[in-house]
Amino acid sequence: MATSQRSRSRRTSSSKNRAPRYVEPVLDPTWQNPYTPSAAERDANLGATRAFVLRRRRPQLVVTALVAVALIIGVVLSPWLLVVGLLVAAFGAFDLQRALAAAPSKGDGLGAVMLETFTPGGSPTDRQRLVTVLDRLSATFGVTGVSAFIIEDSTYNATLVPNGPSFSLFITNAVMRDFELIELEGVVAHLLARHRLGALARAAASASMDLSPALRRELAGEGVAYRADEVAAAAIRYPLGLAGALRKCARQVVEPSSFFATSTYDRWRYTFFNAWSDRPEGDLSDLDDVELRALALEEW
Repeated sequence: MATSQRSRSRRTSSSKNRAPRYVEPVLDPTWQNPYTPSAAERDANLGATRAFVLRRRRPQLVVTALVAVALIIGVVLSPWLLVVGLLVAAFGAFDLQRALAAAPSKGDGLGAVMLETFTPGGSPTDRQRLVTVLDRLSATFGVTGVSAFIIEDSTYNATLVPNGPSFSLFITNAVMRDFELIELEGVVAHLLARHRLGALARAAASASMDLSPALRRELAGEGVAYRADEVAAAAIRYPLGLAGALRKCARQVVEPSSFFATSTYDRWRYTFFNAWSDRPEGDLSDLDDVELRALALEEW
């Protein structure tokens, strides 16, 4: 009987030993919240204008370097060619440095230009409503120095652009009239999310530089609006409000008298909440199309 009890004891002990060992959970120190812009993402956006200017000047740099080298080699013919070659190289380096230093501020005056272009609109009640939303969301996104303006236009759209050291937010009175509070919050949050992403300067530069449509979009950054939607929706925790605003933009037809049917809008389009207000039909192959952006948010 004692032998039987020892056998049962061994079986019980063995059964317990076969249980999975407890492993204490450990947080991954490299994990990044996908809805919070990383430092690398911000740096890439903030440096986009400089990188764009450098790429455009690369052929000129190659020619300047070849000329300088040829002149320096020509010292065997005349010692003065060495001096000329060094001067050419120095001038090329100086010109490049000047262009790169000026690149980040290319669109700094866009807010002042817009203020002169648009016609003021909206009622005092609309303005108070907008300022209240902006104040609350500015605290959420950590943005300061934003002045809000309601502009007279029948199209649903808005933008946030640099105005010297501060920022100017422009929103149409059509948005203030027809959008629900959660939709208005979504629009403002989207624009502030662009600031958090560091993408305002590159969009403003694309609006301020003399570029082809393809180069303008390259500089502004394809997919920036889609990414700003993600950051905004995560911050306000209600993606359907922003999706509703996008749906209204997608259904609207721009009137011929609207600013958003002009060539100036074509230059400035990538600074706006809806960069394709004048597009007659949606394009679901375009990451920044308002209908596609709405569909993505509705699937959250």
